[in-house]
Amino acid sequence: MYYFLSHLSSVDICYTSCVTPKLIGDQLVGRNTISYGNCMLQVFVMHFFGLIEVLILTFMAFDRYVAICKPLHYMTVMSRTRCNILIFAAWAGGAAHSFSQFFMIICLPFCDPNEIDHYYCDIFPLLQVACTDTHITGVLMVANSGLAALVPFIFLFGSYVIILFTLRNQSAEGRHKALSTCGSHIIVVILFFGPSIFAYLRPPTTFPKDKIFALFYTIIAPMFNPLIYTLRNTDLKKAMRKVWCQKVFSEEKHN
Repeated sequence: MYYFLSHLSSVDICYTSCVTPKLIGDQLVGRNTISYGNCMLQVFVMHFFGLIEVLILTFMAFDRYVAICKPLHYMTVMSRTRCNILIFAAWAGGAAHSFSQFFMIICLPFCDPNEIDHYYCDIFPLLQVACTDTHITGVLMVANSGLAALVPFIFLFGSYVIILFTLRNQSAEGRHKALSTCGSHIIVVILFFGPSIFAYLRPPTTFPKDKIFALFYTIIAPMFNPLIYTLRNTDLKKAMRKVWCQKVFSEEKHN
């Protein structure tokens, strides 16, 4: 779990850095423009790190399934080699997804005025300003991005259904201990997958509330991930308490 958490944290930093710094800077200087090259780069990077995060969250659910349902086989199934393969698969999947989206959107001609109703460059707002028929492109993008969000979510949902079914025969203490390890992951999955599925698994059009839903999977979920996992993880809370006590003791000793 900690191995996947370290990679999730790194991806979160890269993912939210594609949008948040520019958004804050534009708000401070009262500017809301972006060059064509940076816009295309933002589309690529957002979908690249976005799908990596989706796949890592999915692999974390599989990790919890093995730990709870097959604890005696955990070290064999989730070996370091297999974990490395899963992380490599996440990066490869992110690259395949983002390259396909990027090549479809970069081939479209755009007409003036090039104004999109969003705070970052995304595929559906860009389709609205393309001066050509985007019906086929839109269907392909919905199939690509929509399924990229829906299929992992179904796998996640199935994993937790099996986990809950397995916990029926355990004691109350055992159920509480097992579910406490999954609580943080479930919160993050809801924050990330819910808005993502709404945003991409639908006809290629834009709605006024899209920006609100996009805030959840571009800024809010990555921002709260460290806090959620820290506050709900006993080992991390003990480690933070130990570091804090050592710091306070050092300051008192110095004074």
